[in-house]
Amino acid sequence: MRQKLQVLRRVEATRLLLFAGLVFILIVGFQYVNVQYSSVVFLLSAEDKIPISRNDNNGTLLPSSESETLSVKSMSSSNIYHAPEVDGREDVLERKRIVSDEGHILDSEMKDLQDTFMEDDTDNDNESPDFETRRSSNKSLSSPSALPPEDLPTDIESTEDASTNSDYERKEKLEILENESDHSVDKLAPEVEKLVQVPNSGVFSISQMMSLLNQSHNSHVSRVGKPRWSSPVDRELLYARNQIENSPIIENDPLLHASLYWNLSMFKRSYELMEKMLKVYVYREGKRPIMHKPVLKGIYASEGWFMKLLKSSKTFITKDPHKAHLFYLPFSSKMLEKTLYVPGSHSDKNLVEFLKNYLDMISTKYRYWNRTEGSDHFLAACHDWAPSETRRYMGNCIRALCNSDVTEGFVFGKDVALPETTILFPRRPLRAVGGKPPTQRPILAFFAGGMHGYFRPLLVKRWGGSKDPDMKIFSQMSKGKDMKRYIQYMKSSKYCICPRGYEVNSPRVVEAIFYECVPVIISDNFVPPFFEALNWESFAVFVMEKDVGDLKRILQSIPDEKYRKMQMRVKMVQKHFLWHAKPEKYDIFHMILHSVWFNRVFQS
Repeated sequence: MRQKLQVLRRVEATRLLLFAGLVFILIVGFQYVNVQYSSVVFLLSAEDKIPISRNDNNGTLLPSSESETLSVKSMSSSNIYHAPEVDGREDVLERKRIVSDEGHILDSEMKDLQDTFMEDDTDNDNESPDFETRRSSNKSLSSPSALPPEDLPTDIESTEDASTNSDYERKEKLEILENESDHSVDKLAPEVEKLVQVPNSGVFSISQMMSLLNQSHNSHVSRVGKPRWSSPVDRELLYARNQIENSPIIENDPLLHASLYWNLSMFKRSYELMEKMLKVYVYREGKRPIMHKPVLKGIYASEGWFMKLLKSSKTFITKDPHKAHLFYLPFSSKMLEKTLYVPGSHSDKNLVEFLKNYLDMISTKYRYWNRTEGSDHFLAACHDWAPSETRRYMGNCIRALCNSDVTEGFVFGKDVALPETTILFPRRPLRAVGGKPPTQRPILAFFAGGMHGYFRPLLVKRWGGSKDPDMKIFSQMSKGKDMKRYIQYMKSSKYCICPRGYEVNSPRVVEAIFYECVPVIISDNFVPPFFEALNWESFAVFVMEKDVGDLKRILQSIPDEKYRKMQMRVKMVQKHFLWHAKPEKYDIFHMILHSVWFNRVFQS
């Protein structure tokens, strides 16, 4: 009897297992068919959209019903596309954060933000301190067409590996964009081209740059992107401009030292108004990894940290675009290059085309771009190619660029200089910050880095090796323990040389400030970060490229008392160049946003 019961139990168990397996197969099959069908329907329906030109002089708007339909389609596509994993892990921050009714991260979740801010949370003490990639010449373009947003590859890592090779430089193959290809892609927008200033002598001094900035605020830039119809935000911006221009005189401030700024009174009033008034609308459209998936590690981290902190801000973000003073275009210039660039093509034409397609999409779906022709929109891009990629179709935008080169279309009063900051340890961005006092800095000047561009080999040829004990100039350092040597050299030197590479920008400028070393910037026509507010000549030395042979004499001619004042000011200005997981008053996040806000106000 017991044997029969055992047999019956086994038979019943087998039947249940078979039935469960059949149900599972049916469910999986149904989901597979449903997802494929949904994707096909979405792609077919997307073919029916007729783009409306962003430059439509009539300011044509979509009917509300069509706009709603487009919104549904965008939601469908976001369900189909899945963000790539990083080292087998999804973006932990996006999954863990708790969102309030306004769509912002709650203060109670800030600890999770700090703990999960970086996708790659492995600190590597062997990573190198010299983080500059090989530079390109950013000429014009020709290459395969850009992929549409639906067809972005999903096998791209979304964070930049900061590990470097034996000479502190990543072994990326140098790609030169050919100058004999399609120049039409690389041209400036016609209304912006007339605003570009080219120095007669070949080089702009800091004082000449400041003069151009003041001229632009009082004349031509205000006429770019004049609103086609009025909005309450226009009156708010005019109010802010009047308040800034008539700001009360401030001689002393406990947090701000007057000698660091062109006009402390105007800066402080502008900053206060930004905190009280500024609202930014962030477009939700766009596919990862190019859109909404920033690089948070390495030399391009500025654009990534800014995107991350802005999108999580409860102070500045608005979900109502009618209240927005600024519209943010949330793309990563590094991920654009990493995702779409065809190695060996020597062309970024398809990258430019991708950005154009994105603008076509948002200007078709919304009316905000068309109202000002994009002059109230802004971007933050740190890749070297960003100026050439954005100058044609995004030329009216406020562009925050690391490669802030006057000769490559940088427009004073419109564009802003984005600091190029290296983030090796995202969990501890302030690791090793600070340096030795002036009395413990026996080295006159220090530089170490790859031989990028024409200038650095000249620097090493003149001062390299052990030719001069006061000038510690190296073409390279091996990795490992030399990372600490690099940092110690910066902490122990009076002056840190920040020469141009293939482009005018270098992460050494911010590194020098980070380690409280007076920066010596040798990069003609480089617009330094936060130029609208900071008087760089009060805490940094500028040397023209042609004077490299006189470098030591120039540095030795600076009186010791003046050096001590400059070094003290470096320590004071340092707070403007530090990243915090939770932004702090006057830190680098707020300073970037202030530069954009300031130029936007003076366009009104």
